[in-house]
Amino acid sequence: MNFPKDETGKVLFEMQKAGIDLTIMHTIVFFHLFETQEKAQAMAAHLAEIAPDIICDVHINEDPKAWDLDCAIKVIPLYDVIIAQEAQFEQIVTQFNGYTDGWGIEA
Repeated sequence: MNFPKDETGKVLFEMQKAGIDLTIMHTIVFFHLFETQEKAQAMAAHLAEIAPDIICDVHINEDPKAWDLDCAIKVIPLYDVIIAQEAQFEQIVTQFNGYTDGWGIEA
């Protein structure tokens, strides 16, 4: 597979190089950071209403001192799918005064 030469493309390339089969379903976790637990929980509650298939986990991050909201979805990790999901999360997270902090794959 060929990937665009941006951050997402580089991550997918490295995953493929490491032997991860990118043609099958994986759990992809998208990371978001908030200043308060309430804002992280509010976004998690919002996602539970609009996208109940997304598994959300709110927890404290000591370095930096912030609240994490990890959002896990099962998808085939195609470049376009990940970019589209990141864009959707970006629109939502700003409504709750948070910001996106990348993504990863559950091993």
